[in-house]
Amino acid sequence: MTGTLYLCATPIGNLDDMTFRVLDTLRSVDVIAAEDTRNSIKLLNRFEIKTPMTSYHEYNKVEKAEKLIAMLQEGKNIALITDAGTPAISDPGEVLVQMCHQSGVPVTSLPGACACITALTLSGLPTRRFCFEAFLPSDKNERKAILEDLKEESRTIILYEAPHHLRGTLAELYETLGNRKITLCRELTKKFETVMPTTLSDAISFYGENEPKGEYVLVLEGKSFEERKEEKQKEWQQLSIEEHMSFYESQGVDRKEAMKKVAKDRGLSKRDVYQYLLEK
Repeated sequence: MTGTLYLCATPIGNLDDMTFRVLDTLRSVDVIAAEDTRNSIKLLNRFEIKTPMTSYHEYNKVEKAEKLIAMLQEGKNIALITDAGTPAISDPGEVLVQMCHQSGVPVTSLPGACACITALTLSGLPTRRFCFEAFLPSDKNERKAILEDLKEESRTIILYEAPHHLRGTLAELYETLGNRKITLCRELTKKFETVMPTTLSDAISFYGENEPKGEYVLVLEGKSFEERKEEKQKEWQQLSIEEHMSFYESQGVDRKEAMKKVAKDRGLSKRDVYQYLLEK
């Protein structure tokens, strides 16, 4: 029978966040595939887990996945762990999961710590709708394209950043998105956990005087409904009211309904539009 791949979430800082289910699974599987075995051995030693480990990381994620799948197809069970948090989230594990599905190998996830969700819940920003971008790409053109997309994003935005890149990233976000609200979370679940709700401009000032330390999760407010509405109104106002009416009437909308739509688009009353057209 085919074995199962277990995606095992590990602590992002505080080792007490390890779940009983993950501990039982790490002890019972045949092999643990770890992003960095030198880092993971500390975790396994802490909980006296003796299961053999093998490396699975960004630079061997395809060829090693093939070997792991062959082991799974032989009936072996494998646990996948990342350096910290949930495997396959901004992590090479996503490739292994895809290949398991393609090969008909069962996959299950053992939930636990995840830095992006932890930061979101602490941010004080809207949590109902959010998008996760992880680390912005290093390629300048790709990075610029993603920042331009984020400029129009209405959901709460979550990013990861290393301390030595933080100042540059904050400056880029301010230049592209304007002065948004932001909550900077660092050293999550650890002794020196810090959650700083502020604005991009104030964050730039603060880190101009203070050295960034620790790994950061940045939680940014999305473009507000009012801001999007104002921008759309400005776009419509580049047309005359007659042109705006023609836009809808050309789509088969009757004149009365077109006046309602034009009034709504431009932030006017229907009476204002009617009076303007009457005078014309």
